[in-house]
Amino acid sequence: MLKKRVAMQDIAAETRLFNSRAAIAMLIVCCLFSVILVNMYNLQVRSYQDYQIRSEGNRIKVLPLAPNRGLISDRNGILLAENRPVFSLELVPEQIDDIDATLARLAALIEISEEQQQDFLQQVRQQRRFNSIALKERLDEQEVAIISVNLHRFPGVTVEARLSRHYPFGDLFTHALGYIGKINTNDLQRLEEQGVLANYAASREIGKLGLERYYEEQLHGTMGFQEVEVNNRGRIIRVLRSVPARSGKNIRLSLDVGLQLTAQQTLNENRGAIVAMDPRDGAVLAFYSNPSYDPNLFVHGISSTAYNALLHSPDRPLINRATQGIYPPASTIKPHLALLALETDTVQPDTKIWDPGFFTLPNSDHRFRDWKRGGHGWVDVYSAVAQSCDIYFYDLGIKLGIDRISDYMRQFGFGERTGIDIHEEASANMPSRGWKRARFNQPWYPGDTVPLSIGQSFWTATPLQLAVSTAVIVNKGMMPTPHMAAELHSADSNELVDPGLRPGVNVIDERNWDIIADTMVRTVVTGTARNAFSNTTYTSGGKTGTAQIVAIAQDAKYDADALDERLRDNAMFIGYAPAVNPTVVFAVAVENTGGGSSVGAPVGRQFLDYYFSAGVNSNE
Repeated sequence: MLKKRVAMQDIAAETRLFNSRAAIAMLIVCCLFSVILVNMYNLQVRSYQDYQIRSEGNRIKVLPLAPNRGLISDRNGILLAENRPVFSLELVPEQIDDIDATLARLAALIEISEEQQQDFLQQVRQQRRFNSIALKERLDEQEVAIISVNLHRFPGVTVEARLSRHYPFGDLFTHALGYIGKINTNDLQRLEEQGVLANYAASREIGKLGLERYYEEQLHGTMGFQEVEVNNRGRIIRVLRSVPARSGKNIRLSLDVGLQLTAQQTLNENRGAIVAMDPRDGAVLAFYSNPSYDPNLFVHGISSTAYNALLHSPDRPLINRATQGIYPPASTIKPHLALLALETDTVQPDTKIWDPGFFTLPNSDHRFRDWKRGGHGWVDVYSAVAQSCDIYFYDLGIKLGIDRISDYMRQFGFGERTGIDIHEEASANMPSRGWKRARFNQPWYPGDTVPLSIGQSFWTATPLQLAVSTAVIVNKGMMPTPHMAAELHSADSNELVDPGLRPGVNVIDERNWDIIADTMVRTVVTGTARNAFSNTTYTSGGKTGTAQIVAIAQDAKYDADALDERLRDNAMFIGYAPAVNPTVVFAVAVENTGGGSSVGAPVGRQFLDYYFSAGVNSNE
């Protein structure tokens, strides 16, 4: 029986299967090719502009240009803060493979201290790696030459030339000008909060203190930029477009170099301050605090050793004594209290009291002494101020009371910042009943008022506050806002700085101003400052003060030699000249040197002698 033959191959079926698979494969290929075509269309046609911009961005860079900082000069145009060319060694961390090895190799070529290296590494951690960071600034000519011939060995290392701040008078104007320093993280945060961070993209320094900080916005200027074409290595091929930076405004001050030098010379080695101003508009003529320090140390970064020496010095040179020096005003405030007494009819011009040399409160046997043993005898308001009679003002203080004294003295500016154009200013203290309760949780006693009446106890003031209060007296109640900037000018603008006068002290009887002025003129003619101001070629008024640092026992005699040098009395003096229509008021504070008549007044005399001999009063 024959078996049925089985077909081993079905060519027709295989052909149909192959054709169907080929068709599917072709369809897939066509779909993929269509996707490619669509994608190419999107890239080449629809997204052409976008990718062209991206391409240009890889080829074109925008480089920020730092503006030149504005210059600062004195009233006569003498430069006090200028910009000088310097060379610095700079590194771009992004372009350096091994920073530590590069630092070691550079240190083998020129002197780079360990502190400079550590400061650089700290900046690397704080800043973006593509920023150029200075490793060493102020390279000398030899160092520039050494680095320049070896640059090919150091990718990412350059020698840059730029302008740097310089203060030609060193420590003479430090507490007025302040200084600039490197921008730190706190500065960056503040700039970001102010919305001006972008304007500092190319800047490395910022005002840290004084006028440099207060007028930072005006001095800094406006950033510019360059559009440059670069190759694949980032090197600049050509400049496509440039918008120059706009320099900061120049500032002309009311300060006078000659007066400032005179203030420095009269203080000599003594700690203290001298402030002088024009009472007619508040223009500050002299502003010196001693001891001072060289601000140039801070421009490029002061060493920790040098900074610690300043910080821990017992003479405290970092303190601006003109606005931060807090002193008992002592007898310099007696004219102010005399005005209050006249205004409240507590005394009349001819009212006399007997000064036996001591003062006692009711039901108390404690004696508050006069500076003159044996007392002054019968005194009125004229002799009380001119001879600085303590007993007269002890009696006045008790009659007036702390409430009236505190409220009235605040009208002279005591206990308040003056508003001068620097940020470093203390308000000092004008005590009151409420202040003592808040500070010590104690009531105010009559025994607190007695020393307060001669500018001691809790009452403190800065030399600038004393100068402003003197201006209020000569202006018959009008108060100036002290300012050191007189004019801000640029290529296309000129702005005068004149805050003007504002009401300070209101009086009932205008004649009382003349009485107070008369008492201050008598002080320098027949009173406690007569020896210092004898034979002057000009007229003036003033008031001496001797501020005690430590209390002396009731029956003891003050002996400066028995005290530690820093516990001795401060010499204080306020003054003005000429006596009629004054053009200058000033305040002097000399620490631990003795009395206001023996030290403070002679310093004031030397200052005024120069003021008139140099014709500063005629230099408008």
